[in-house]
Amino acid sequence: MSRTSSLVAPLALVVGAALSLGGARVTLAQSSAQTAAVAQAARRLPTDAAAVPFDVGERLEYDVKFGSLKVGNGSMEVKEITEVRGRTAWHTVFTITGGIPLYRVNDVYESWFDVVSLNSLRYHQDVDEGNYERKRRYEIFPERGMMREGDRPEEPTVAQPLDEGSFLYFVRTLPLEVGRTYEFSRYFKAQGNPVRIKVLRKERVSVPAGDFDAVVLQPTFQTKGIFSQNGKAEVWITDDERRMMVQMKSKLSFGSLNLYLRKTAGTKP
Repeated sequence: MSRTSSLVAPLALVVGAALSLGGARVTLAQSSAQTAAVAQAARRLPTDAAAVPFDVGERLEYDVKFGSLKVGNGSMEVKEITEVRGRTAWHTVFTITGGIPLYRVNDVYESWFDVVSLNSLRYHQDVDEGNYERKRRYEIFPERGMMREGDRPEEPTVAQPLDEGSFLYFVRTLPLEVGRTYEFSRYFKAQGNPVRIKVLRKERVSVPAGDFDAVVLQPTFQTKGIFSQNGKAEVWITDDERRMMVQMKSKLSFGSLNLYLRKTAGTKP
C-alpha cells in the first residue's frame, strides 16, 4: 500500500411505502444478479483451481480512522473471474477514499492472479493523495520469471510472485497457527522479501459489522509503508472458513491508521 493509504421534511406515508417497495425490488435484483455471477464464476473455474475462502461478489467495506477520527472508507472486492494472457484469473479491487481538510485520498489497487497458483499476473496502482498522483501498471510473467512496469524494459521477478493485493488474499488460505511465523520470498519486487506473517494470538473483536472470533497477524514487508518493520501493523482475520479481514491497526510515526469492517456482502456461508 502507498504511504498515506499504508496512513481519510419527512415524507408522506405513501411515498415512504413506495420507496421501501422499490428498495426491496432492488435488493432482490442485486441478490439474484450476485447469485448468478457466483454460479457463472464456479463454472469458469478449472478443476485444479486452488481452494480459496472467497467467491466472486465478495465485498468487504471498512471505516478508515486516523486515531479516533473517521477519515474515510475502504473496500476489498472480488470483482470477477477473467482471463489474463489466456490464464484464468481472480480480479480483486482494493479502494480507500477520504482524508482530512486540504488533504484528500482516492486510491485504487487492482490485482489479477492465477486461480490455480495464485501467482500475480497483473497489478495496477492508481494513487491520488493530496497533490501527489501516480499510476503504475505492472505485467507479471511468472512462467518466465519476468515483469514489466508500463513501457519500461522487462526485469526479473521472483518465483511465484505476489503483489500487495494478491498477498492479502493469499494469506487467507494459510492455516494461521498461533505462535508460528510464515516466511515467503514471493513479493514480486525482490527487494521487498522476505515477507513474514507472524501469528500472534486469537481473540474476540468488536467492529461495526459485529463481533468476531479472530486470529491476529503481524505482516512484515522489507519495504517502507504500513507493513514495514517500523509500521508494527496488526491484522485481524476471522477464525472461520471465510478468513475475512475485520480489522487492521498500525502505529506510524505520525499516528495510528486503522480499518474496521463495517459491512459484508457475497461472502461464503
